[in-house]
Amino acid sequence: MNRRSQRGATLVVSLIMLAVITMIVIAGFTLSNANLKAVGNMQMQQEAVAAGNRAIEVVVGSAFTSAPVAQSINVDINNDGTPDYTVAVAAPTCVKAVIASTAPPSGIGLSMGSSSGTTWHTDWDVEATVDDGATGARATVHQGVRVLLVDSEKTAVCP
Repeated sequence: MNRRSQRGATLVVSLIMLAVITMIVIAGFTLSNANLKAVGNMQMQQEAVAAGNRAIEVVVGSAFTSAPVAQSINVDINNDGTPDYTVAVAAPTCVKAVIASTAPPSGIGLSMGSSSGTTWHTDWDVEATVDDGATGARATVHQGVRVLLVDSEKTAVCP
C-alpha cells in the first residue's frame, strides 16, 4: 500500500521543479532584457551629448564673436560619412565682459586687428540641443568660453 501511494510522487515533484526552473529562466531573461534597454538608452544619451559637444567645438573654432548666429550642424558621430545627428546651436551669448588687466600678447593671428586700446575678457555661453527622432534621445549641452576682444568688437557684441 505504501509503495503504491508513492508511485506518482516523483512525477509531481519533477513537474513542480521544472515549473520553478522555467519561472527562474523567464525572470532572468526579462531582467537581462530590461538591463539591455537601459544600457542602450544610456549609450544613445551619451552619443547625443558627444554630438552636442562636437557641434560646440565647431562653433567655438570659428569666428563666432564677430556675428553670433544660431545654426544647425550635422554631426557624424561614428565617422562613417553619414550625419548621425543634427545639432541646433543657439546664437552664442555674451554673458559678461571684464577689462583685461594686462596687455594682450600679440594681435597677430587673432581677430583683433591691432593690439592697441582697451581689451576685454568676454565670457560666452554656447548652447547646443540634440534631438534624435529615431531613438528619442535628447540632450542639451552648455559650454562657457572666454574670448579676448578689443573695445570695438566688445561694444558690437556684448552688453
